Amino acid sequence: MSLIFILIAIILFIVIATTVLKVHPFLALILAAFMAAFAYDLPSEIIVKTITSGFGGILGYIGLVIVLGTIIGVLLEKSGAAITMADRVIKLLGERFPTLTMTIIGYIVSIPVFCDSGYVILNSLKESLARRMKTSSVAMSVALATGLYATHTFVPPTPGPIAAAGNLGLKSNLGLVIGVGVFVAAFAAIAGMLWANRFKNIEPDGTKHDANENENENENDRSWQELKDSYGKLPSALASFSPIFVPILLICLASIAKLPVSPFGTGQFFDFLTFVGQPVPALLPGLFLAGGLLKQENKIEEFGERISQGIVACAPILLITGAGGAFGAVLKATELGNYLGQTLSAYGVGIFMPFIVAAALKSAQGSSTVALVTTSALVAPMLSQLGLDSEMGRVLTVMAIGAGAMTVSHANDSFFWVVSQFSKMSVGLAYRAQTLATLVQGVSAMLMVYILSLFLL
Repeated sequence: MSLIFILIAIILFIVIATTVLKVHPFLALILAAFMAAFAYDLPSEIIVKTITSGFGGILGYIGLVIVLGTIIGVLLEKSGAAITMADRVIKLLGERFPTLTMTIIGYIVSIPVFCDSGYVILNSLKESLARRMKTSSVAMSVALATGLYATHTFVPPTPGPIAAAGNLGLKSNLGLVIGVGVFVAAFAAIAGMLWANRFKNIEPDGTKHDANENENENENDRSWQELKDSYGKLPSALASFSPIFVPILLICLASIAKLPVSPFGTGQFFDFLTFVGQPVPALLPGLFLAGGLLKQENKIEEFGERISQGIVACAPILLITGAGGAFGAVLKATELGNYLGQTLSAYGVGIFMPFIVAAALKSAQGSSTVALVTTSALVAPMLSQLGLDSEMGRVLTVMAIGAGAMTVSHANDSFFWVVSQFSKMSVGLAYRAQTLATLVQGVSAMLMVYILSLFLL
């Protein structure tokens, strides 16, 4: 029992350090790794080696994937490709289903672009469509936010799911993670959209509106048009979507090639697919396709600038991911995994255990990425005892952690403030609309993961 008390104390330290004391999650996780090592009586001569090897081991593979994925996201954002993707979805769906349209736009854009940035970019479009379709901007805001949030927590190459997959030994099978993640994320997005529909007749209450504001029906249309004009000539739909879908296609083809039936044979073509379908080689074509969207005369110079921006953006994520790997390596070196796994198995917690831990961490400290990284490192040593040590078991564990990492977004989460402030919602309304939407999403996604586990495990 003392093993569990030590673990609870360390988790409480991470939560208090990152929320109350405002310690950076990187430092909190590194300190937690040392605390766990001493508390569980690891031999002093292996403590530093365990921590450094855990830190380097996870970044040795996943680090490059995070960097490349982040840079692609920056390139798509700065080139206006995200705007083109949104416009294309509107043309395909029309204006009959406003919240569904916003949800799908968010779902697609957030695969390469962080949900915070995606919301800021698409805010003008959301307001324009709300006015044009005569729908409450609150409902449209929640639909957009939950669509963005769904793929942000479930679908690589978003850094959180990639880091979780790496911690759980799925480095070479991200295609399966993407395939299952796309499905679970779609279910979560639909749940968020249905919740958003409850607010179709509720107007924002965060600011006092001018009574004459609605006289100008084209005000928001012009702001969206001005945003589009600021990018100059926008890239085509094919060029905009290709940096996302080419890497995903390559990764999925490699996973298909590895199936027991060997659909592509076992010769040179198989070798080629399994090589280019690894995440790093697969993301390189996406990187260059995204770089081709840049419009300045000196594309090479601008390309370098955007790469620098992407590196700066992903640096904190790399540090947090590495620290999570160090923390996980320490836990793997202890007897905690066997003990806790056997205890939880006796209670039949199974696939719900990763969800509960991730939800507790997310609600307490606010970051979905930290919740994904920390929880995946924590549960990795327990997979066999929980009955989740198969390939599909590990994939569903990533999904369960992702569901927990959505539950819930509130005042300690930067995304909550982006949504509430740009949507002109009061804090109270934002809690009822956005926070409860993420609760509905997380619980719904976890139920879907549980149903999948009944058939796939």
